Amino acid sequence: MLKVEKLNQYYGGSHILRDVSFEAKVGEVTCVLGRNGVGKSTLLRCLMGQLPARSGKISWQGVSLNGLTPHARVARGVAYVPQGREIFARLTVEENLKMGLARFSGRAGREIPDTVYDMFPVLKDMAQRRGGDLSGGQQQQLAIGRALISQPSLLILDEPTEGIQPSIIKEIGAVIRSLAVRGEMAIVLVEQYYDFAEALADRYVVMSRGEVVQAGAGSAMATDGVRELLAI
Repeated sequence: MLKVEKLNQYYGGSHILRDVSFEAKVGEVTCVLGRNGVGKSTLLRCLMGQLPARSGKISWQGVSLNGLTPHARVARGVAYVPQGREIFARLTVEENLKMGLARFSGRAGREIPDTVYDMFPVLKDMAQRRGGDLSGGQQQQLAIGRALISQPSLLILDEPTEGIQPSIIKEIGAVIRSLAVRGEMAIVLVEQYYDFAEALADRYVVMSRGEVVQAGAGSAMATDGVRELLAI
């Protein structure tokens, strides 16, 4: 599992993450929820190594990730889909996907697995289109596909529904659920769209002002009053 213990981070004099602790298990979707500015994206950047943790511990499958570069974390099976997607607009869909093959060598490092196209058929249809020509929803599918090509055992997604039409939100939700059901990876999903999170979460974590203020089973989100917590 992913285990985060008493994680702290600062921006200048501002204490952004305050003793954040939670776990995410293989075969489950762990949703991290909270309003804008509570530290959710900062948390994910720390998990991925883009920001060094000021204090605390991040471990994956019993091995500490503290001090490892983002590239080294990818090599250990961690993949990240950032907020805003960050695809390469001037590269084709196929070229964008091949960026996810960087951790492999030989023949496996040159070919895009059919499973990615099976999950997102539009990417195969548009393989030679430039990434910048895709709609926002298609770009999000491309960003997720690129992450999955690295065959991660830990998938981290930062607000994958942001600015996306409902039909594609539904498709992305189905893919996330199917990945969890396979039991081969842990999924950490940061989300503001409550209904999307409630439909997917096996476990939830609510953050406020840089702290975890509530956590529990996804099936209990309604009775635990999570929607109300997000509105406060």
